[in-house]
Amino acid sequence: KDTKIGYVFQNYREAMFPWMRTIDNIAYPLKLEGKSKAEVDRRMAELVASFDVKFDLHRYPYELSGGQQQTASIMRALAPNPEVLFLDEPFSALDFEMTLFIREKLQEVFMQTGTTMVLVSHDLEEAVYLADQVLLLTKRPTKVAEILPYDDPRPRTTATLSEPSFIAAKKRSLEIFQREVRR
Repeated sequence: KDTKIGYVFQNYREAMFPWMRTIDNIAYPLKLEGKSKAEVDRRMAELVASFDVKFDLHRYPYELSGGQQQTASIMRALAPNPEVLFLDEPFSALDFEMTLFIREKLQEVFMQTGTTMVLVSHDLEEAVYLADQVLLLTKRPTKVAEILPYDDPRPRTTATLSEPSFIAAKKRSLEIFQREVRR
């Protein structure tokens, strides 16, 4: 059986089709699957509600802020209900406020759907905060240096950041990272 995946690109500015309105970009994978207009409309309404979208999805992607474009690209990746969602540094080009918003949305999606998410990040705090397992990689040739479990309950909040278990997991991940950099 094939696994249905979603993919969120690091460079959201190049991830959307500039000639399509944002709403049509988000709906694109559903249309590829041959969904009816009614099915597409229903799924779009679900996503808009889930992400509490306050911006106009009938505008073109280049008319939106970076955070709005990245929100739309995450919505597009989630539209067909993937079993696995790959996210390539989805916060790297976002401001802090937007990063916090998207973090919470991804966490909500995970809690609602249980969708497996594989997140690539260079930010250890972000990785530990969002993950159940942090895979720390070696330098080239790349392999897994260590897998660090982190199982604090969800939803994780700003209070999580000062929990002893979070601080310990972040400290351990930093130690592994520093060890690998020195090799």
